[in-house]
This record gives sequence, C-alpha cells and structure tokens, in this order.
Amino acid sequence: MKTHEFAHRPPDEVFNQPPPLEDYNLFEYDQPLRQALSREGGGWAEGQVFLYGAMLGKPENLRLGVQANRCLPELHTHDASGRRIDEVAYHPSYHALMRLGVEHGLHAMTWRRPQRGAHVARAAMMMLRHQLDEGTSCPLTMTFAVIPSLRLQPELAAEWEPRVLSTEYDPRFIPASQKNGALFGMAMTERQGGSDVQGNTTRAVPLGSEGPGQEYLLTGHKWFCSVPMCDAFLALARTEKGLTCFLLPRWTPDGKRNAFHILRLKDKLGNRSNASAEVEFHGAWARQVGEGGRGVPTIIEMVRHTRLDCALGSAASLRRALVEAIHHCSHRRAFGARLRDQPLMKNVLADLCLESEAATAFALRLARSFDDAPHDEAARKFSRLATAVGKYWITKRASAVVVEALECLGGNGYVEESPMARLYRDIPINSIWEGSGNVQCLDLLRSLHKEAGALDVVLAELRAARGGNPDYDSFLERFEGEMRDPADLELRARRVIDHLALLLQASILVQHAPAAVSQAFCASRLAGDMGMMFGTLPAGTDFDAIIERAWPEGI
Repeated sequence: MKTHEFAHRPPDEVFNQPPPLEDYNLFEYDQPLRQALSREGGGWAEGQVFLYGAMLGKPENLRLGVQANRCLPELHTHDASGRRIDEVAYHPSYHALMRLGVEHGLHAMTWRRPQRGAHVARAAMMMLRHQLDEGTSCPLTMTFAVIPSLRLQPELAAEWEPRVLSTEYDPRFIPASQKNGALFGMAMTERQGGSDVQGNTTRAVPLGSEGPGQEYLLTGHKWFCSVPMCDAFLALARTEKGLTCFLLPRWTPDGKRNAFHILRLKDKLGNRSNASAEVEFHGAWARQVGEGGRGVPTIIEMVRHTRLDCALGSAASLRRALVEAIHHCSHRRAFGARLRDQPLMKNVLADLCLESEAATAFALRLARSFDDAPHDEAARKFSRLATAVGKYWITKRASAVVVEALECLGGNGYVEESPMARLYRDIPINSIWEGSGNVQCLDLLRSLHKEAGALDVVLAELRAARGGNPDYDSFLERFEGEMRDPADLELRARRVIDHLALLLQASILVQHAPAAVSQAFCASRLAGDMGMMFGTLPAGTDFDAIIERAWPEGI
C-alpha cells in the first residue's frame, strides 16, 4: 500500500495498526528456546512445555499480568476492632497467575523429579510463565530456592518440604500445618546495610537450648521483605555466635499470629503485582537453620538458586520485548514498506534477536550446570562462577533490549495499553535483587580466589569452541592474556565479567547456532570497534534468516 492510499478514509477507521499479540504458543515459535531445552538435557519435557506455552498464550491468561499490575496489593495492618492482623490482600488475577505457576510445579518440579535435565525443563517453563508477569515469579522463585538451605537442617526439611513440594496453591492465611501447600519468602536486608548483611542488627535470643533447630525469638527490622504473605521466611539475625539463619513462620506452633509486623508496602517502580514490605519482628518465634554464626553460608544456597532465576527472568522479559517489537514491525508500514522490511529496522531487529538467543542459550546452559553440579565437581565449579556472570550480564543487557524494543513501537510502546511500558518498569529489578552488578563482580572475584580450578573449568569450555569463528578465537586469546595479569583485578572486574559473559554466550552460539547467528554475534560483539549499540550489524549479515528464526513470518 502506498502512502497516498491512506488518504480519504473515515476519521474513525483504524488501519495500519498491528492486531493484539495474543492466542499464540509462547514455546512453539521460540526456536532458540526449543533447541536449548533439547541440547541441555530437558528434551524429555518438550511435550509438557509445548502445552504450557499454548496455555499461557491464551488472551485471558496474557491479560492476567495486566490486571495484577493495575489492581495492586493492599496492606491491612489492623482489623475493624483494632487488632493487629498484618495481612496483604491481592487481586484475583494475582492468585490466578500463582496457580499457573504452582499447579504446574514451577516452584517444585526440580525437587519432585530429580532427574537429568530437571533444572533445564523448569527453566524453560519458568521463562514462559515469566512473560506474563514479573511480580508473581518472585514467590515461585523463593519457594523453589529454599529447598537446598532447608535441607541443611533435616528436621525442618522433614516438616516443611512436603508443604513446599505440593502443587496445590493455597492462599489462605492460616497456619501452614493446616494448608494444602506452602510458599517461602526471605528477609535479609536492613535499612543500614543493604547488600552488606554483616551490618545487620536484628537479634535472636534462645527460648531454651541453643543451636541448630532450636527455638529463638527475633527482634529487629527488615528493609525489604519479599512477599510478606508467604507462609514462612528465611531470615538473618545475630546470636552470640554471629549472623545466623532462621526459619520464621507467619504463625507460631500454638496457632497464633507470629510477631511479624508489616509497616508498609514499598511503592516500587515496577514489579508492582508483588508486595514487597518493610517489616519488624517484635519477639517473633523462629527456629535456627544451620550452624550459629554461619548464616550467610546457610542462606547462600537459596541466593544462588534465586540468582539463576534472575537470569532466567531477564532472558524471558527480553524475549517478550523482542516478540512485541517484531510483531509490531511485521504489521506496521512506514515510508512505503513494512517496518520489518526496512533495511535499518532489519538491522535493529536482527541485533535484538541475537541478544535474545544469546541470553536464552546462556541461561539454559547455566540451568544445566545446576543439574550436573551435585555429581560433577567441574560442573559445580562452573555453576559457582557462571551464576554470577549470568546474573550480572543477562539482567543488564535485558534492560538495554527492552528500551530499544520499546522504541521500535514508537509512541505505541510508550502508553500503558502496551506491555512495553510494564516491561520497561519491571526490567531493572533482576539486576538489583539478590545483589546488584558490583556485588556479582565481587562474587566472581571470590569464586576465582576460593574455588581452585574454577577458571580452568570455564576456560576449558571456552576452548572447546575454538576454530569455529576467527573473531571468537582472537577475543578468547586476548581474554586469557588479561587473566594472567592479576594487577588491579577488582578495579577492572566489570571488564572481566563483561568479556567472560560474551565469551560464554559466543561459545554456545559458535558450536550450536546457525552460522548466520554465530557469525553476526561474534562480528558485532567480539570484533574490534563495533560497539554495543543495537542496529550496527555489519553488511553481509543475513538479517532475514536471523529474524525468521526468532519470529517466523505469518504469525
């Protein structure tokens, strides 16, 4: 259609506007995710993931995320008679989203079916459900991640694990012993400390005997408590032995509300369907998890698993933004042609496709390392190092992708009717939650220092891709040279983690992706002065093949 053909139309006629992107299978058309699921050991779950993707793409389910972020959680500190209740009320859309996660086992399938590829299969399903809503991923993630820390205290695991592994969503605010399923949250940071939890002041006093599994009363505050309506929390508090981990339920064993007081809900930039709170403990009943003074090592296993989900969630949001951008450009015309066919827009879209595929590939490779780590020392070391890299890199690149994808929609992306506005607000949370960028860099340096041979394990994986692309080979050689120089390592930690992330992504693409994808990725990310602005892929790139792989024509 020529531009002049738009003239002489009734003013209320709508044309040259894309239809809503709905009623599609989120998994079926995501070729990079399908291939990564199979490659990393989760292929046995493909049928289950396919059906889940079809369910999530139904219009009524896509709209749940919109509703849950417009009808926000409400805090009720007291009842009509002035009694303290500390309850948060959610919109029905929130509960529907939670059921879509819990009833399909996203919080538990790894532990319910501990087989090869279980983490990978869960990762794929988590990435699909996350595209509906960021906020409800938080309780699913924390409940999934609590199991490794719980198992450090066997009697507590015996009591709580069956509740956690239940696939029945039970939102009733009653003692967990009377419920059909339970959810976990966490309460670590305090006003004065943030990521520096060693500055925490919350105190724990024993009710009788001291030590692992024993009862304590906690008094103090938490600046961020995630999902305060969860049934129980892992919290850090000080004993005579130092910072210690505790399991703190919302109800005490005698059926009374615990002294867990919600001061206010955070008025957040995004992640708004999810209630985050400031809370105080006024002699709250809890039980010790792990050894006294070993609170951080005890809870770090939970944190490591939540960091995996930060990478998965950001890769998912990145994918949703990409799909919205390509869909818009496939139906919108400007300057005499579809946007998808305009050379410069092709360059931008193809570049975003590369970022999405690289993030997906890295995220599922990271998930496989969680599958392999319990019985493979090299995988454990890889996971320890690569989790910080993936959490840092994917969460940061996702923010850049969402901004660029929003721009592809123009003004249509900058209104609340578009999912892009919500993605824009939500996307920074994963780079902040569970340690911001500098914390991940420092964690990488600790891994290099404490995990003997961890860098060698990662380098061995990188070297396996040698010979597949000359730009990759040159970049890897330069990186190895940089790592032989220990001077000012903390000062240049971001450069190190940037380069390591690019190499890990490129190594997967060089070995497994089509040549059009791997060559364009290496040429634009690893070769010389191309920079990291989107839409700067070199001439000769097979733009159509890259875009078609991410989102086929005619959907």
